[in-house]
Parts: sequence; C-alpha cells; structure tokens
Amino acid sequence: MHFGDHPPPHFHAEYEDRQAIIEINTLTVLGGNLPPRVLGLVMEWAWQHQTELLTLWDRAVNCLSLYKLPPLV
Repeated sequence: MHFGDHPPPHFHAEYEDRQAIIEINTLTVLGGNLPPRVLGLVMEWAWQHQTELLTLWDRAVNCLSLYKLPPLV
C-alpha cells in the first residue's frame, strides 16, 4: 500500500519483476499481472486477511503507520 493512495481500496503485490494491483473488497485484479500460481497464492492470502487489509487501507490513506500481516498459512 502507498500512503495517501487513490480509491478504490487496493494493494500492490510484487513477484520478481512483475506487479499486480488488487482491489481489497472484491479481490479482483485492477492492473498488472502475476504468474497464475503466484496470483492464486496472493488471492488466498488476501482472502484470509481481507478485514485487516481494509484496516491498513484506512491507515494508509490517513498517513498513519502500517504493520505487517502474517504470511499465508
């Protein structure tokens, strides 16, 4: 996430030299692309942490400190 970013609520996922922007509410890819297996893992992780991601989004747009979320389990 980026401080003061634009709506809709989203996060950036990076893998090697590729990136995707994923909307938090719908878990849809807004832009970019990742390999299918990687995208599947990212989506599973995002589904597990959707509520926390929305909290972090609110913090980011208000320029408050962020915290890390645990990895996929």
